[in-house]
Parts: sequence; structure tokens; C-alpha cells
Amino acid sequence: MDACVRALAAVHERDGYPVNWPERPADWLAPPSLLSAWVAELDGRVAGHVGLALSGTGDVAPGLWSARAGVGPDATAVVGRLFVAPGARGHGIGGLLLARAVSEARARGLHPVLDVVASDTAAIALYERLGWELLAEIEQEWGPRLTVAVRCYAAGG
Repeated sequence: MDACVRALAAVHERDGYPVNWPERPADWLAPPSLLSAWVAELDGRVAGHVGLALSGTGDVAPGLWSARAGVGPDATAVVGRLFVAPGARGHGIGGLLLARAVSEARARGLHPVLDVVASDTAAIALYERLGWELLAEIEQEWGPRLTVAVRCYAAGG
């Protein structure tokens, strides 16, 4: 877990993800709603991470998709905590991690959804290139003086 936190810190320093650095990064990577998580390695080092969780408080994408599909939000799984260490980019790791999370969600009979900060153009490009469907762009309050535009997506197919 320490190696994941170090990789996450490098991502935060370079890209500003996550927007609000968590007080306990290891707990942030493994929230109570977590179903599964995966770590990618490159040359023996942590190269990336992704998690799959049940819908929680503040998750908008599950409600958007479930309203569109005519099912409850409990029919979704939230893909999150996806990052690739700066030194490991360009190897397709983000796409591989995302595919693994989608496969697991579908194996559990759940539809994968996610949200991403609208300013994260690299992540948005990845999701859209892989066929994720934009559900909506919304504004969320992430702090006393912090409103963030978030794009909500559902996996295609």
C-alpha cells in the first residue's frame, strides 16, 4: 500500500489528482464500499491502480445511469481511484486497469459507471476513446469554497 500511496503522491504533484489530497491516502484508496482493487506494475514498481466500489453518498453517476436504464443504483459499480504513475505512462496501463474493473463489474452483474473532474482531459480522452458514454456534466461542492465540474460516464455496451 505504501508504494501505491507514493505513486498517487506523484500523480497528485504532477496532475492535481486527487483534487483534495486525502488526510489518509491509504484509506482513500481502500474505502469501505470497495469491492475489488487492482495494481499494475512496470519493471517491479507500482505503475497504476484502480478500484471498483458500490455506490456511496455523493456518487452521482450511479443515479444518472440507473434513471436512464430504469433500474436501481444498486445495479451499478463505481470505477474509481484510477491513476497511472507519471513515469509509467504511454504503456496502455490505464486502459488495462479500466478493462479489468469493467470485467469484474460485469461478472458481478453490475453496470460500471464513473465520474471524472471535467478539467482532467487526459482521463476524459481515455474514457471516450474506450466507448464510455457521457451521462452529464454537473457541478459538485467539494469544500467550503470549492465547486468542481464533474463529468459522469457509463461504460458502453
